[in-house]
Amino acid sequence: MEKNSKNNRFISAFISLTFLFFMWGFMTVLNDILIPYLKGAFQLNHFQAMLVQFAFFTAYFVGSLVYFIISVSSGDPINKIGYKKGIIFGLILSGAGALLFYPAAQFHVYGFFLSALFVMGLGFTLLQIAANPYMAILGPEKSASARLNLAQGFNSLGTTIGPVIGGYLIFVFFKDATGASAVKVPYLFFSLIFLLMAGFIWLMPLPRLVQQDHVEKGFGALHYRHLVLGMIAIFMYVGGEVSIGSMMISYLNLPEIAGLTAAQASKFVAFYWGGQMIGRFLGAVSLSNMKNKQLKNGLMLGIPALAFGVVWFTNGLAVASIYGVLLLINLLAFFAGRSLPNRTLFIFAGINVVLLAIALLNSGFVAMWSIIGIGLFNSIMWSNIFTLAIAGLGKHTSQGSSLLVMMILGGAVLPVTMGAVADYFGVHLSYIIPVFSYLYIAFYGLNGYKPRMLKYFEVGSEKAH
Repeated sequence: MEKNSKNNRFISAFISLTFLFFMWGFMTVLNDILIPYLKGAFQLNHFQAMLVQFAFFTAYFVGSLVYFIISVSSGDPINKIGYKKGIIFGLILSGAGALLFYPAAQFHVYGFFLSALFVMGLGFTLLQIAANPYMAILGPEKSASARLNLAQGFNSLGTTIGPVIGGYLIFVFFKDATGASAVKVPYLFFSLIFLLMAGFIWLMPLPRLVQQDHVEKGFGALHYRHLVLGMIAIFMYVGGEVSIGSMMISYLNLPEIAGLTAAQASKFVAFYWGGQMIGRFLGAVSLSNMKNKQLKNGLMLGIPALAFGVVWFTNGLAVASIYGVLLLINLLAFFAGRSLPNRTLFIFAGINVVLLAIALLNSGFVAMWSIIGIGLFNSIMWSNIFTLAIAGLGKHTSQGSSLLVMMILGGAVLPVTMGAVADYFGVHLSYIIPVFSYLYIAFYGLNGYKPRMLKYFEVGSEKAH
């Protein structure tokens, strides 16, 4: 009876944290809706509007950097207070950031919105650090990876439906609100959800996780070439992914591309992020060690077939046929990757370069669907780069992971760069910026991932071996 009670508590906690991953993705992608909305509400240019992403993702860098400095000098903070409390603090901070949207809209101050996004980003940073390992202990160790993959799948579900719901609420349901007031009620509701989740998790009798690993001081992880180059790859990936999504509504609004309204375009932003969800499920199968080849191939064929059916049912045969071509290319690319992370990364990055080139050289639906299709090939990049970058780091793995999380900074830097290019050369041409991101990622998948020591990073008496 006691064992069943414990299992029930763990299942309840797993469901709660899975919802947390969903909200995490939902709120992050909602920035893509905020950008065109605030751009109109405050009469901003593209560079100024992209400060939304700059504020949000700079918080990841600042939060991770502070956490990293404390870790290497005094020990892991979350290890001291427990992962449960870390998650609760992250939820409270995220809720506070969302709550600040109300006075920001009330006083109609753009800088206030950016401050609110920064606070919310700090909360998400803490959740990044705490939620993943905590999810891993909610059950047997053997199934930890499966739980994390499932949670990430719901994170992608949040990024898929976020643009649809957010676009409807802001551009349709509250469209008659004056100034920037359309975000008041939605973000007040989101804040309430985060705070309720914090209270719910606080009341749950969960085990306190404490790690006994020795914390390495100094910067020994920087001896590893594949980590250093991997940090740049993460910077490029997050920057490219966020830039494309952030500019997409403005891109689809162009008369020469699709001439869609913001509300109409937000539905197609969901295709971009939904492609990540499809690709992640495919990647989980393709890159697994599944011994039953027939089952593996069946799942590889079944996932895109199911996605095609859903698109057909919700958007009609014409849209499903176009998206079906992209799904087929994605499937063939997975087979060409031969379940090798670096090879798959190289192929996917190369395809994204081709899709961007097609979009830059064309207009209309060809350009539109080329940009939307990039989401399918972004899918495995984070996990593949991260895994390749920390391979063989040993006692420096934790430090290396922290350094990689810092490089989410790319989501702050590249969007504002793309915004500046859009202001001077036009939105269409601004899509040249992510081309450089995927060219670098292709290099990393081809050569940069190879483990090699950097002799010139020797510090003091510590030598690279």
